[in-house]
Parts: sequence; C-alpha cells; structure tokens
Amino acid sequence: MKRILRSLALVEFAVAASAHAQSTATETPTRGQQRSVVIASKPFGESYLLCEMFAQLLESRGMSVERRPGLGATEIAFGALRTGAIDAYPEYTGTGLVAVLHDSLPDSVMADSRAVFALVARRFADEYGVRWLPPLGFQNTYAIAVTRATAGKYHLRTLSDLARESPHLTAGFTADFIGRSDGLVGLSRVYGLHPRAVRPLAPAVKYQALASGAVDVIDGYSTDGLLARYDLVTLIDDRHFFPPYEAAALVNGKLESQMPNAVAALTLLSWRLDEKTMRQLNRRVEVDGEDVRVVAADELKTLGLIGGTQSTARVEKSRSGFGRYMWDRRSDLAVLTLRHLLLVGLALLAAVIVAVPLGLFLERTRPLAEPSIGALGVLQTIPSIALLAFMIPLLGVGVIPALVALWLYALYPIARGTYTGVRDADPDAVAAAEALGTTPVQRLMWVRLPLAAPVIMAGIRTAAVITVGAATLAAFIGAGGLGEPIVAGLALADTRMILSGALPAAVLALAVDGVLGLVERLIAPAHRREGVWRRRESSVRERTA
Repeated sequence: MKRILRSLALVEFAVAASAHAQSTATETPTRGQQRSVVIASKPFGESYLLCEMFAQLLESRGMSVERRPGLGATEIAFGALRTGAIDAYPEYTGTGLVAVLHDSLPDSVMADSRAVFALVARRFADEYGVRWLPPLGFQNTYAIAVTRATAGKYHLRTLSDLARESPHLTAGFTADFIGRSDGLVGLSRVYGLHPRAVRPLAPAVKYQALASGAVDVIDGYSTDGLLARYDLVTLIDDRHFFPPYEAAALVNGKLESQMPNAVAALTLLSWRLDEKTMRQLNRRVEVDGEDVRVVAADELKTLGLIGGTQSTARVEKSRSGFGRYMWDRRSDLAVLTLRHLLLVGLALLAAVIVAVPLGLFLERTRPLAEPSIGALGVLQTIPSIALLAFMIPLLGVGVIPALVALWLYALYPIARGTYTGVRDADPDAVAAAEALGTTPVQRLMWVRLPLAAPVIMAGIRTAAVITVGAATLAAFIGAGGLGEPIVAGLALADTRMILSGALPAAVLALAVDGVLGLVERLIAPAHRREGVWRRRESSVRERTA
C-alpha cells in the first residue's frame, strides 16, 4: 500500500518521434548532431518552476529542450533519470539521502549541509552514475504546518507538542510523505507522532483542506508561497529530525559525456537562488497565479543569465475568465488532445488485435474461458496510477509504459464481450447453418461472429471510454496528453488548468464512444439494422399520431 501511495507526471506528435526522443536519451549522438536535453520535474509548484528555469537556461544557449513536467513522486523521477528517459530534474539532498539511498547520518553530521551533500554526491556517482551539480543556494525542508487557531487551541509550537496532541488531530499528508522514512514513518518513530487519522492529499489540495478544517495538520515545504497565503504556523523541528534539503540539479551521467555544454549551462544557476527569492517566486506561481514560464524568465533575466529586460507580464487568475483562458491556450490544447487520442487509439487497437482472437479461442476451449477472463479482470482492480507506476522498473517512463498499461486495462472488456457474444449467438441460426453443411469455421465467420458483433462492439466501446480516462493519469509518468494540465493544475492549485484538461478529456470520451457507436451500426447484421430502423419509424409514427 505504501508503494502504491508513493506512486501517487509526453506522448510526442507521432509515436515514431517519441520513440526516437527516448532512444536518443541513452545513445551517443553522431558527430555534428546535438540531441534534445530532456528536463523533468516532480508534481509540485517549485519543481515545475525550477524545471522551467533549467529549460530556458539551456534554450538561451542554443540547445533544444524537451520538457517532462509533473513526474509522480521521487521513485518515478529518479527511475526515469537512471534509465536515461530524462537527463535532469531538480532534487533535494535530504530526499536523496533518505528516500533514494535509504541512509541516515549521526545528528551531529546530519546538521551539516556540506557533509550531507558530499555524501549523496559520492554515493549517487558510485552507485547510480548520476551527478549532483553544485547546490542552487537554498534549502527547502519539510514544514509541518497548522492553522493559528489549531496552534492556539492545543498550544502547539514544536513537533514534540504536535506528537503530544496527535491522537486528537487528523493529518492531511501527501502520498509521498506518508510512506517516506523522512516523512510520517520517521516522525512516528522519533517523535511518537500518531494522528487520529491520516488522509492522503494532493500537494496543493492539502492547503485548502487545512483552511477548510477538513484536516488539522499538513506537510509543506519551507519555501511554499501558500504558507504565507493561509497564514499558517510552521512547527519547530526541536529534535532536528529532518536532514538538510539543499536544492540542486540532478543529471544523468551520460549527459556530461555527451553534452558537457548542457551541464556547464545548468551549473550557471548554482548558488544564485536563496530562500527568500524562492518564496517570492513560489508565491507568484502558487498564490498570484502567474504563468510558470513568465516567472522563470523574469528571474533568469534578473540574474543576468538570459538576455532581455525583466518582464512586467502578470497572468493572474482573476483577470481572465475560463473561456478566455481556454481560447488563449487553444493551440496547446489541440496538440495535447491529438496526443491523447493517439495514445488511446494505439492502446485500443493493440487490445482489439489481442483480445478479439483471445475471446474466439476461449469460446472454442470453454473450460479455460472463465479462469482466463477472470485473470484479465483482476487487472481492473489495480488503481490506474499504481499500474502505471509498476511499469517504471520494467519500461522506464514515457510512451511505452503508458501504452502497455492502457493496453492491459483495455483487454478485459473486449475479451469478455467477444467470448460472451460468440458463445451466446442465436442458437437457431447456428443450428440452421450447421444443417446446411457448413464447417465450424464457416459458421463462425458467416453466422456467429456477425451475430456477436454488437456485443463485441459494446466491449470495445467500454474499453475505449475507460482508456480515455486512464490515459489522463499517464502524465504522471511523462506520457503527456490531456493529463498534463490536470497534473499541473493540481500541483499549482489552478482550477482553470485542471478543467482545461478534464473537459476536453470528457468530450473526447463522448466523441470516441459516438464514433464507435456508428461503427457498431455499420457492422451489425442487416436484419438487426433493419429492425432498429423499423422500431424507430414505429416510435415516430406513434408520437405523431
């Protein structure tokens, strides 16, 4: 369960292009060619912002950049880095020490940020071939926060105070924090923190939950702009449990050998950002609702790392309605919709190619049918994000694992529909065909399969709608599509952004089902099509009589 929680992020314009992008991430470019640098982030505001700063810094040096924002949780992002699916993403030394290396240090050493950085840099290089660039200049440690009313009611000032009162409180923690040894697991061990209930919440939703009283305590980050917006009290880590969390660029070892100019460019940002600056930048993104690209460009210009004058643009949520927001992003949404449709179409086509013959085979071997179809049904009980996460160790991140996961999800309804439709085809019609001397294959192709077509199509339509919905979660593993704005909107607490992905996905599901409904009518047996039209004509005559 903890692994599933921790697993709680871009299909390219064409699959060939996406496969090429992923393969070049692990291959050395030929002389005179320079591949794209793949920059990723985890699904929270500051990570999005740093990812965009990395990307713009590289682009200002003439390099092509591919963005993979919103990869879900540390395990997914770091797994993508190790396999070469991405080249760099922003990470924190404390996370590297505890969540990746599963290590700890004596308290006297843990307080020394330089010692922690030296340890993780050496261990990552030796064990994973991954390099930590020099720190960006600020720490972003965990901040356990409560409202001022809760702090006053229970006299909370430190984490020890919180542990004392925790049996009376409901915690709202991110899924990543719940399962980490430097999160709830460690706090329970060191402080004896045992809340009355623990609710897993999305990074941005937790602040709203705390403000509304749905939970009493949340985990945040010390540079979060939302801490100031909601006027929260950050509790003191009086036992010095949390390690230093210095932010730095984490890069794949192959990037340095293939594109040392990219590593040199990213290093230009080292020691240039402090905590005060990051709080201000995060507030602009998380509280003021400004575009991440604008905020990143402004800061890079202020630091003199890219050309131009500082932008005065402000993209505030309150100054444009949802309709205008959608219109301004119509071209991006069109591309995302096309990518989403391509992902769904490929997964569904592959499922049809496998599941329809499988259903026909099982109809001929009926003792195997129910156990086999039941095994496929078990896949439906696995949460979509968990199934996607299970693909990471095998296939990395991006298009391929997303396609495999969606394909697995689509198999059951199609196989079930095919088996049931062929098995229950009109017995009288089958018997008549047999009496005419037809072979079993002829009866299957001329009688049973045409009669089963509506049931088979019902299974395909069900699989299509499920796949459209499940594909939105593929953004958590960098497969893109309409899940991108949903994941980003959840991270940035931007309702418009969430709806800009959710509404087109809903429309796409209806459109796909409608198109398949037309296909179902076209392939239905002639006598059934005629029967449908006769019933409709009769119904019209009755209403007009």
